[in-house]
Amino acid sequence: MLPGARGVSCSLLVSFRFSLPAPLETKQISPNIYCSVRYSQLFGPSEKSFPSSEDNKTIYYASLLQSCISQRAVDPGKQIHARLLHVGNAFNPVLGTKLVNLYSSCNCLPDAHKLFDRIPKQNIFLWNVLIRGYAWNGPQEAALSLYYEMLKYGLKPDNFTFPFVLKACSTLSALQEGQDIHEHVLRSGWESDVFVGAALIDMYAKCGCVHSSREVFDKITERDVVLWNSMIATYNQNGHPSEALALFRDMNSMGFKSTEATLVSVISAAANVANLPQGREIHGFSWRHKLESLDKVKTALIDLYSKCGSLTIARRLFENLNQKRVVSWNAMIAGYGMHGHAAEALALFEEMKRDKFQPDHITFVGVLSACSHGGLIDKGWEYFKLMTGDYSMEPKVQHYTCMVDLLGHSGKLDEAYNLINGMCIPPDSGVWGALLNSCKLHKNVELAEVALQSLIELEPDDAGNYVLLSNIYAQSGKWDGVAKVRKQMTERGLKKSIACSWLEVKNKVHGFLVGDFSHPQSTDIYKELEKLGGLMKEAGYVPNTEPVFHDVEDDEKMHMVTSHSERLAIAFGLISTPPGTRLVVSKNLRVCDDCHVAIKFISKIVEREIVVRDVNRFHHFRNGECSCGDYW
Repeated sequence: MLPGARGVSCSLLVSFRFSLPAPLETKQISPNIYCSVRYSQLFGPSEKSFPSSEDNKTIYYASLLQSCISQRAVDPGKQIHARLLHVGNAFNPVLGTKLVNLYSSCNCLPDAHKLFDRIPKQNIFLWNVLIRGYAWNGPQEAALSLYYEMLKYGLKPDNFTFPFVLKACSTLSALQEGQDIHEHVLRSGWESDVFVGAALIDMYAKCGCVHSSREVFDKITERDVVLWNSMIATYNQNGHPSEALALFRDMNSMGFKSTEATLVSVISAAANVANLPQGREIHGFSWRHKLESLDKVKTALIDLYSKCGSLTIARRLFENLNQKRVVSWNAMIAGYGMHGHAAEALALFEEMKRDKFQPDHITFVGVLSACSHGGLIDKGWEYFKLMTGDYSMEPKVQHYTCMVDLLGHSGKLDEAYNLINGMCIPPDSGVWGALLNSCKLHKNVELAEVALQSLIELEPDDAGNYVLLSNIYAQSGKWDGVAKVRKQMTERGLKKSIACSWLEVKNKVHGFLVGDFSHPQSTDIYKELEKLGGLMKEAGYVPNTEPVFHDVEDDEKMHMVTSHSERLAIAFGLISTPPGTRLVVSKNLRVCDDCHVAIKFISKIVEREIVVRDVNRFHHFRNGECSCGDYW
């Protein structure tokens, strides 16, 4: 223990309510802190041992505390604090600020705030360190309260204050408060500061205001790579991956050097649109700029190749990681799961356990999703209980969604409904949506109505939920129910989402809608579909018009089915690429039953692999079979 600490008045320590640590353990701190503390011990409690002036004493202790701050060494810092209490310097503005910084940095915020309340508050740095602590560690509301208290105190926020308090707004998605603080930024003249700008971009992004983020970005003329990274991440995280990729190209053309964070964002953007050529180009870029070996970049590449259907490359990257982290295992497990390779996903999870890695919540989302895609009910329950039992994890809503999907798809609708009713957290739209989808699959109208009612309460303006119930009514021939749902949609001003499929040929993305004639090669596309239709009929294909939920004649239903957007995309791919070329098609909705059967026939007839990524999963069609085993 530091000299003098043993002589501190018990009443003083108790009243201040700081807990002192056990005697100093040198193995817990870095050599520079230990040497400094040992030097202090040599001086002993005598004031004659210290440099003569108060200023020098302050510098001496400030140096000790700065070492503790840099090493996040809170216990030695508390011992120094005890010494300062003994000699009466604990509330010195400089040393007090250092102590507040130490406790704040080490997430000892109650201690930090108590000390903050005992110090003269003219120092902006003192306010900043406490605001930062609450902004990063919570409760974020306390950071906002401190900010407004600081303004009342008469201090002007600086370019450190604004990023911290905007971080609190981002975490809380507090748009109104964020906009108020943006006004303060403009009035204070810090709008051109890149760190303040990056914080504003992030705040608007977390609140879903992408346009406002871009306005902030465009108004800052002197940009740095941090600002570019913030805007690229904003686009990618808010469902605008194409804009993220375009901004990345602009960034390169203006001579900015990409960082690890840049590449992680743009690789993720390429993955989100399943743009393999663009992903390969970025992969090459990372190799040329000597960033490929960074594990975060490799992990992003694992996710990219998984989402683009290249699991072999993804696994090779995974095995070549310098240091596997939980996020790396999660990416590979999820990759196998989304492609329906449940056995490989579960085997990798078992390997992860053998290698003594601690799975997290995301790991179990990947594992349970793999069980769901593979229809492995017993395994799903086994891993669900493993998570809650052996690993003492409280299930999150995503875990329940996987289990409801697994049970529902397997026809155990009552069991799925009972699981929802027994959830320890409120079910969200994903949980009820999984049940509604299962009701459609198994034509359970009564339970579908229950699920829809819950969905309407959660998402009153989501047209997809109404459409799904309408389709369930149509499957059962309940056209009055269909009319009722359509009337509700009309009254609410809701419109059905239009199915769209797209694929990339020669670095250009081609999109198709159902019955689309807008493509320049539409005549050739429909000729190819007609030719394929004849060959499929000879091979035994009979169109299933059940997915057409309209009260129309069978001939019209057949035409509607055969001109679905994924078939148009496949036909275009067949006439635009050499024989044997793998086709990768993405669709914004679920592949219908008839198209699933038809693509199996097409893959065998043309002797090609056809990959379809729909809203639920990947389907790999080869030689008349699908990787999903007709379970999706």
